[in-house]
Formats: sequence, structure tokens, C-alpha cells
Amino acid sequence: MRVLVLGGSAQASELAALLAQQRDVEAVLSLAGRTKAPAASPIPVRVGGFGGADGLAEYLETRRVNVLVDATHPFAEQITRNAAIAAARANVRLVVLSRPPWRKEPGDRWIMASDMAAAAKALPRDARRVFLTVGRLQIAAFEAAPQHFYLIRSIEALDPAPDLPEQKLILARGPFTLDDEERLLREEAIEIIVAKNSGGAAAHAKVEAARRLGLTIVMVERPGLESRGSFHNAAEALARILKGSIAHDAAPASRGV
Repeated sequence: MRVLVLGGSAQASELAALLAQQRDVEAVLSLAGRTKAPAASPIPVRVGGFGGADGLAEYLETRRVNVLVDATHPFAEQITRNAAIAAARANVRLVVLSRPPWRKEPGDRWIMASDMAAAAKALPRDARRVFLTVGRLQIAAFEAAPQHFYLIRSIEALDPAPDLPEQKLILARGPFTLDDEERLLREEAIEIIVAKNSGGAAAHAKVEAARRLGLTIVMVERPGLESRGSFHNAAEALARILKGSIAHDAAPASRGV
């Protein structure tokens, strides 16, 4: 069996580790290439795009892929669309591995935003010190609100650097513990956080830390795409891959947050 995993999430790495243990599975992990030094993978890795849905469908056909796994980041809208289209065109089974979004809990103080531009507008004027945890490709949206100080955490240096008068960059790769996040928020005197509702346990510590400290989070909602039949952990997805009895488990549908 040949499996192509579209990666970019912690769950993709977990699934890759499980696939590497399967004797009768030839698996490849595909990464977009936005991170220059991705974490090591136990299965072969290809880097770069496919050229849209048509290019992905051609890859699936020429490589005789049996199962396509969409384990991309929940905010990777375009590749999720392309995966569904390409799998249908190439008549390849599609399995979607997508962690569920976070749900607001007692004590949480969230301001919901539909996208990054809305998140920048939602920042209160009296909240001077902002912690941005939205990924380096989304930082530019906050140039529209230059009156704040921004603490930015990224795996890699920002290139180009954002045009923000007051900023501090921390280079670090998660996951981070609750104590780590709470300590950082205190030391940097953070007053408000901007985060994407990525879901999952790996990045949830900042949400818990904000709750402990009574801080508000501007929470950017997920895109309006979700897939029916998606799985929320790598073990479940692996079982479906090996079972080989599903057709197309992923057709775009409205999800909300």
C-alpha cells in the first residue's frame, strides 16, 4: 500500500511514526517547505507544492498512491480543498486527520475574530503589550495596528521583518508547558494574546495560562471548511488507512468553531 501524507501538523508527525512501523506500507510525508529546518521524519519526505489540485492528482496517479492523508494545519485552506478535489479525480481514498478546535471553558475570556485583519482591529487600544502566536506568515496583518508592542514567537527568523515599531522576537519550537507559558506571559507583562484556534493539546498551554492569569485572547476562528469523516488522532487514522474499506472520507462541509 502506498500512502501520501500531506503534513504540517503535529498529528502528521505522529502518523508518520506509526506508518514507519508498518511492513506493507510505503509512506511519504509531503511538506510545503515554509519551514527551513523541519523536524526529522521517520519516513521519506518530499518538500514543495504540487501545482494545485491538478498537479496533486497527477502525482497520485503516476506514483500509484492508494491513500491520501490530509494532515495539514487546520488553517491550510487551499491544500485541504486541493486534496479533496485531487483524491476524487485520481480515485484515491482520502483520510482526513484534523484535531478538533478548542472550546471556550469557564474562565476563558475570548474575543472571536473571523480572520487576521479582524483580529488586528479587535485589539483594545488600552492593551499595550500583545503576544502574537499566529505563525510568521500572518504577522503582516498587524501592521495595521502599529500602536501596540508585539511579542512574536516563531520557529524561524521573520523574513521580511514585519513593519512594527515595537516588537520582540523569540525563536522557539513547541510544545510548551503550562508553566513555561505562564512564566513568559508574566515576564513580558503581556496584556492580551492573539491565537489561531488550531486545536489539539500541543498548543493548548497558552490558552490555559491565559485563563489562569485572567488574560483575554483574540481567537481567530477556523476557515469555513471541514471534512466529514475526519479523525482526531493518528491511531484512528492509521486504523482507517489499513482497513482499506472506505471510499472518500472527506468532502468539504461547513464547520464553524
